Amino acid sequence: MKTITTFALISTIALLAAPIHAQEKVLNLYSARHYQTDEALYSNFTQKTGIKINRIEGKEDELLERIRNEGANSPADLLITVDAARLAKADAMGLFAPVQSKVLETRIPAHLRSANWFAFSTRARLIIASKDVPVSDVQTYEALADPKLKGKICVRSGSHPYNISLMSSLIDHMGEAKSEAWARGVVANFARTPKGGDTDQIKAVGAGECGVTISNSYYVARLLRSDKAEDKKLMERVNIIWPNQASYGTHINVSGAGMLVNAPNKAAAVMFLEYLASDDAQRYFADGNNEWPVVPGIVVKNPALEAMGKFKADTVAVATLANNSVSAQKVFDRAGWQ
Repeated sequence: MKTITTFALISTIALLAAPIHAQEKVLNLYSARHYQTDEALYSNFTQKTGIKINRIEGKEDELLERIRNEGANSPADLLITVDAARLAKADAMGLFAPVQSKVLETRIPAHLRSANWFAFSTRARLIIASKDVPVSDVQTYEALADPKLKGKICVRSGSHPYNISLMSSLIDHMGEAKSEAWARGVVANFARTPKGGDTDQIKAVGAGECGVTISNSYYVARLLRSDKAEDKKLMERVNIIWPNQASYGTHINVSGAGMLVNAPNKAAAVMFLEYLASDDAQRYFADGNNEWPVVPGIVVKNPALEAMGKFKADTVAVATLANNSVSAQKVFDRAGWQ
């Protein structure tokens, strides 16, 4: 009798516990996006779905190494990061699993997704020039290698993914040999050894340390939206140029995500990826972090993006940027763009 009673008690506890466990819906997200405005993006997903997001943030290489070391025991469901080169690196390491989703295929243009990861926002690589530099001299990326700009260019490292992706697009348009010649020409025009981030380059142009730089658009938009007097004065001293409007268009980079191959919560991971392509999430990217939506037709109400105006964007596929990234780094190395 004692045995039966104990068994019955254990069975009752198991039955009571089962529904509670079944209701625990979570998504484990590893994120290299360090934007405070993304908090609203995550909380809105939880509110809509009831799925709690457990988030670990870190630098891209640290997260990739962590996922690889965790192996089959990794709790991570998704990796979200910026730049096609970084997403390509994760894919090359075999970390992403393919996702079949009609929502993603329908809403995200083909050139902004690959087989194993998806772009959810875009940012442009702009030319920023001092008002002392004739705008006609800096209408294209190619023009940055012109000797007339000798001693006028400041830029961040050639090993940075933003520049690697730009070089990847140039390789697609010009071929590797011409792209290397271009890189050598830009290096010959350096005003200083590459250092700092994109905002540092813009400030250097504004301060007269150099005349021309390249920068991701969301850094420019941040400065345009700033209430600081020094930022307003800075932006009054520079011109913003959309490169290559008469040819293939301004280079576009992305922020994107992919489901990890050992994801324990695959259904939740797919739901989150589809959510990132929703109208609400796409507006968060634009209004919160000054990025453009990837989904066509989303109305953007960001004053800085509106002030920067419309432009022709390069439509080279992100998969092509990914495939060219190794060659791009080698080109920079050979050209001495450290």
